[in-house]
Amino acid sequence: MTTRLKRTLPGLLCSLLAFTAGAEGRTYHIPTRDGVTTSLYWHGAANAKATVLLFPGGGGGFGKVEDGRPQSNNFLVRSLPHFLANGLNVAIFGRPGDRQELDYADRIGEVHLTDVRQVLAFVRSQSAGPLWIVGTSRGTISATAVAIDQQDSIAGLVLTASVVNYKKTGAVPRQNLAAIRIPVLVLHHARDACELCRPHEVPAILRGLTQAAIKKEIFVSGGANPTGDPCAALHWHGFIGMEAEAVGMIAEWIAAPGE
Repeated sequence: MTTRLKRTLPGLLCSLLAFTAGAEGRTYHIPTRDGVTTSLYWHGAANAKATVLLFPGGGGGFGKVEDGRPQSNNFLVRSLPHFLANGLNVAIFGRPGDRQELDYADRIGEVHLTDVRQVLAFVRSQSAGPLWIVGTSRGTISATAVAIDQQDSIAGLVLTASVVNYKKTGAVPRQNLAAIRIPVLVLHHARDACELCRPHEVPAILRGLTQAAIKKEIFVSGGANPTGDPCAALHWHGFIGMEAEAVGMIAEWIAAPGE
């Protein structure tokens, strides 16, 4: 971000920022590039201990917002109440107005990172507390790229149901993990049957995090009633039936990394 843009960002936000108010949360449309806005869902928690910026999987986005709540089935999105219950402000990265979806290559590109930088600036304006980046599935590609790019201004990184197949552009182990110095939690379901997120390939992430201040890998096996595509949100890949437990683990890590 240039110095000029840094100085003018508050004015841009005041004059150009549009939002849709809901009963509980808000959807903002943040100017991120010339003529382009990026959607962001924001829901503050009472007496928040930290803020999580969530990167959903698939093509990105958080779905339609009804009665102040996003309706996507994505693990992170549908777990919104659990993050709030753990005292965490929730920001959910949506999509830029000039993209129908965020593909694998998009998520490691400079255009995406430019959008994320502006969104991060807005999120920081909402709360001065620690800011954690959390991704799931394809969102782990974005989350990792953002952590590499912005680690001097974020508290840590959480990766859930990570894309680890080396054949995929942007797969977490293919990124420059050695550049990451902040705490990193890797949470994965032991029964994840998605071919891009096979459990036996997950340890490659920790091996690549050679400079991370603190790193931890957790495999879980709980949950119930997986349905549909093994790479979709309502299967083990999406921590189905154990959302509260999974978010609780994330919140505990955020509160005390390394313990």
